[in-house]
Amino acid sequence: MTEPESFVDGRREILRQASVALGGRPVTVWEVSARAELQPQSSSDPAPTHHATKLDVDATLQRWNIPIVQGSRWVGCRTAPGPWVIAPVRTRPPAPPPEGRERRSRERLTLELAGLCLGLLDRREVGSDQAGPVRSDPFQDISTLPGIIAHELSNPLTGARAGLQLAMESLGRWTEVAADRRLELLDELGQIVEDIDRSVAFLRAVKDRARGALARSERFDAVRVVRSCCTLESRVLKEKRIPLEFDSTLETVYLKGDPNAFYDLLVNLIRNAADASAARPAPIRVGLGHVGSTLRLTVRDEGSGIRPADLDRIFEPGFTTKEFGEGSGMGLVVVQSVLRTMFGGNIAVDSTVGKGTTMTVTIPIPPQRSVDSLPEGGRP
Repeated sequence: MTEPESFVDGRREILRQASVALGGRPVTVWEVSARAELQPQSSSDPAPTHHATKLDVDATLQRWNIPIVQGSRWVGCRTAPGPWVIAPVRTRPPAPPPEGRERRSRERLTLELAGLCLGLLDRREVGSDQAGPVRSDPFQDISTLPGIIAHELSNPLTGARAGLQLAMESLGRWTEVAADRRLELLDELGQIVEDIDRSVAFLRAVKDRARGALARSERFDAVRVVRSCCTLESRVLKEKRIPLEFDSTLETVYLKGDPNAFYDLLVNLIRNAADASAARPAPIRVGLGHVGSTLRLTVRDEGSGIRPADLDRIFEPGFTTKEFGEGSGMGLVVVQSVLRTMFGGNIAVDSTVGKGTTMTVTIPIPPQRSVDSLPEGGRP
């Protein structure tokens, strides 16, 4: 499909301005193809040379342990003399640097701004193309169904949140209840409010994807997300009398992607482990460790285990070992999809019938924002 002329002109102008700010060096936009190659889309130079647009995946993204996600886009240029400097095309500004200490170069900051402008331009153009005939029954269109479901769920959640806040205000003034008990109840309700906020943010991301927008991508602390998930899930599993234990010595490890998707990924694994442990409650152990240049997340249970004949099928859409009506067969499919497409990771399963199952998630750790961790000869 031919792109609108306004879109082509807008992209060309963004690249031209970035090139001017970088001393006239050619600035190029690439997209990751299905073959994990960086294909040039456009350049600030009307007739760029081969060396101005030939960006090697091995020497850039893979060297810096950046996930190679099909369809992701990057804007960059080569310093003179020096390495490539690149930045992602995104729709949200990057998170502020740790402790407010900026370590990115002037070139990188310029390309960050150009990538943000390109992402916002794409989003605007996608939105302007949505006009079309009104469908008589949107529920028959699978492409609009996720957005409809997300919209219908987010409204009652927002109302429930408002009701909880009013209840918390009333509880704070309820002098008939002892002060320590009031604090305990307020803490419990506060955790529920946080869970609702997280659910609404996730539904908002679903609606964005249904509208054709890019998936949320930001820099976030994986340790904090895992710790928060374990805290909340331990409260859920308390009713089933299944202890949830979290073991990690890590303080912070930053990943790039959607923190809500990462949170949901872990929830799926924990609740699968809980279902397998229902017959004989035993602790579920969540571990988080740093192995080489990867982050390793494990969820271990002592439940019923998975039969060898089923191990090869657990990632098939619709396949489940649960009783009819108790499982959709999509939980592990979502887990595997998020790992591969968003984080460039993978999942391994080790299970013995009658003894339990261990799910091991491995995710490449992107460069952390510290001088010692920067790759030699350049930065992403």
